[in-house]
Amino acid sequence: MSIIPLYYILKILSRLFCLLPESAAYFIGDLIGYITWLFVPPKRKKMAISNAEQALNISAGPASRIVKNSWTRFGPMIIEVLRFPIMRNNMDKYINFSGIKNLDAALSLGRGGIIATAHSDNWELLGGALSQHGYKLVGVSQEQSNQGADKFINEYRAMVGMYIMYKYNVRGMFKMIAKGYLIGLIMDQDAADDGIVIPFLGRDASCAHGAATIARRTQAPIIPIFISKGPGRTHNINIDKAVFVEKTSNKHADIRKTTILLTQKIEEHIKKYPNEWFWLHDRWKSVENHRATKTYT
Repeated sequence: MSIIPLYYILKILSRLFCLLPESAAYFIGDLIGYITWLFVPPKRKKMAISNAEQALNISAGPASRIVKNSWTRFGPMIIEVLRFPIMRNNMDKYINFSGIKNLDAALSLGRGGIIATAHSDNWELLGGALSQHGYKLVGVSQEQSNQGADKFINEYRAMVGMYIMYKYNVRGMFKMIAKGYLIGLIMDQDAADDGIVIPFLGRDASCAHGAATIARRTQAPIIPIFISKGPGRTHNINIDKAVFVEKTSNKHADIRKTTILLTQKIEEHIKKYPNEWFWLHDRWKSVENHRATKTYT
């Protein structure tokens, strides 16, 4: 599908869901989640359930329910993104902040900052909520293969106040940090050959080290921030105390040490809210296939 039809289809859907009563919009979102679950390939479901069993040390039954819940939540998440035009001016209705003083303390140093987070709950809403709360935020994104989808999602991210930058623009990230911006990095996916191999939920995985690498060079604080489901249709954003990268003569050791710490914080969040993490991503694939060749020691 070309850029023009898909982009305008999404815009029309957004307009329709903004006109619907909130309860009706979310009802459809829940329905989308449950219906699309039926079309997830059995092989992928089996992989995700097995990973949840091993990571959480649980049996197949609870693991199956967790994986299903982690998928079906995408329905309401999509609806929330489509409703950004009306949600952006009323974020306090949907978001509860905890630990905002930790973020303010980190930014008071005048070095910008790096947000370390995960694909949990509605991470798109996390960036929008922080931006609407007055924080200068760069959303670092993966360029979508479909140009229409890419144009739409980046337009809506910008609509809620985020400055959008693709993940390969590392030089641009340094410039924005120097201007006092927060750089939002989602660092829980398989980093393949570019990662550091360390334990993640009990098994070796290739972990992204971008946050630690950038912070070591800029001395910017890294602030772990996670979003989770709250009561009703609300969400909770929890902001942890800043993490700083020690700068010694051993660059690789400094980066590895901080990446381990950030990975542990992601693990803690997933264990606390297992239904909200994206289990259908094969997090351990590259290491188990012996393709993670670049590691830090």
